Amino acid sequence: MPHVFDRLGTLSDATRSRLLLVLDRHELTVGELCAVLQLPQSTVSRHLKVLADEGWVVSHADGTSRNYRMVPDLAAPARALWRVVRSQAAEAVPAADDEARVRSVLAERRSRSRAFFSSAAGQWDALKTELFGERPDLAALPALLDPAWTVGDLGCGTGQLTASLAPFVARVVGVDESEAMLAAARARLEGLGEGAQVELRPGVLEDLPVVDAELDAAILALVLVYVPDPGAVLAEAARALRPGGRVLVLDLMPHQREEYRERMGHVWQGFEGATLQGWLGAAGFGRTRYVPMAPDPGARGPRLFTATGEKV
Repeated sequence: MPHVFDRLGTLSDATRSRLLLVLDRHELTVGELCAVLQLPQSTVSRHLKVLADEGWVVSHADGTSRNYRMVPDLAAPARALWRVVRSQAAEAVPAADDEARVRSVLAERRSRSRAFFSSAAGQWDALKTELFGERPDLAALPALLDPAWTVGDLGCGTGQLTASLAPFVARVVGVDESEAMLAAARARLEGLGEGAQVELRPGVLEDLPVVDAELDAAILALVLVYVPDPGAVLAEAARALRPGGRVLVLDLMPHQREEYRERMGHVWQGFEGATLQGWLGAAGFGRTRYVPMAPDPGARGPRLFTATGEKV
C-alpha cells in the first residue's frame, strides 16, 4: 500500500482533488472529465494515471471509451484522509462549477436516448426484433412469475413485456418517460382481457412514480444502455421493491458497435458481469447473478445477458 506521505502528495494537487471529488459521485469518461474540469485531455489523462497508480481510481472499458470512478472500497487510512481533503475541496470555488458541468454532461447523455425515442416509437418493435430476435424478454421471465405478485416493468416502452406479464400476475405497473412509447403501450394493452390489472405511469427511472416497497419484482428490459447512471436506476428499483423482492435486468453484453450511440441513442456499449453486479450490490441487492444468454440465430444485434438480485 502507498505510504501516507505519498498519498498526501497525490492529493495535494488541486486538479487531482477536483477529479476525485467528481469521481466520488459519478462515473465519467476522459472526454467528459475534460468538459467538466475544462482542461485538455493530456492534462486529465496524466492526472488520472497518477490517481490510478496510487489506487484512488479504477476504470473499465465501454466500447472504445473508458469510464473512471473512485475506488469504492478504499482502505481505512485512505478513506479517512479523503474525508478530510474532500471537505476542503467541496468548499472550493471550482467544486460548484464542476458539479454544474457534470449535470450538463449527464443531461447530454440522456438527450441522445430521448431524441431517439421521440421519433422511433412507431418502429421500435420492428427494430428491436431485427436486432435481438423474437421475444428475448420472454426467455428471462419463468423465474419471476408468481400469481400474487405486483411486477414493475420499468422502462416499459410500447408495452410488449407488460402485456405478456399481465395475464400471469396480480398487477403490472409499467413506467416510461416517453409519451410516445406510453401511447403505443396503451393501444397495445386495450386488447387485454378484463382480468388483467395494468397501470401505466409516466416517470423517469431515477425517480419512479412508485411508493416504497410497492413491487414484488422489477424488470429492466433493454433499458440500462439508455440511462446516464445505471447505478442510480438500480438503487431506485430497490427502493420500490419489498424486502426479498427480485430485480431482473435484460440487456446487452459488451460490444464494439459504436454506431448504436448515434442510431439508437445508446449511452453504454453493454455491461460486463463484474460492473453490473457491482452496481446491484451497491444498490442493496444480494444473491446477484449475471448469465449470458444463448444467441438467437436470427438476431443481428449483440449478445444479451440476464442479471438478477434479491433486495436485502
